[in-house]
Amino acid sequence: MYSLRNLIIKISLAKLNMAELPISELINLAGAIGIIATLFVIFYFSRKEMKSIAVDIETSVLNDLDEKIHAMSEMLVHRPELVKVLDKNQSSISPEQDFAYYVLYTCAHAFHMRQRKVLSDNEWAGWLRWMKSAFSEGTISEYWGKSINPEKWFDPAFQDFIDNEIIKGNKV
Repeated sequence: MYSLRNLIIKISLAKLNMAELPISELINLAGAIGIIATLFVIFYFSRKEMKSIAVDIETSVLNDLDEKIHAMSEMLVHRPELVKVLDKNQSSISPEQDFAYYVLYTCAHAFHMRQRKVLSDNEWAGWLRWMKSAFSEGTISEYWGKSINPEKWFDPAFQDFIDNEIIKGNKV
């Protein structure tokens, strides 16, 4: 009986020993899990940073293009006969129409910065008020509808924004 009892104890202890891990192995396992978790965190934040850098580069390019549009608008104000380079059917452009183009390109630039989440809600609210006021109080809406042909000069998203949110929003 004594030997059967000893045998049962030895078997149960042997089973327990197979499932037990030495403390050094547990520390190694915890270290490996920590390293893997750190790699996942680094990967997550580096991916997030890469997206941010891509937006910054795109915004920089858009700003450079906006500066070029500004320079062309200034040239057209000083030398209206150059408009033939852009539109051969139009022999000259009035300073008012040139300014209307410039205002619209500025609005388009603000719109695209909002799409890229560069402008804060407060800044965008200011721009939106300014655009609505310009279209309701000034003559820019007449230029937009009659002489500018927005489908030729502006992207569809901006054109829809002006038509649906600025012009229709002012009529309500």
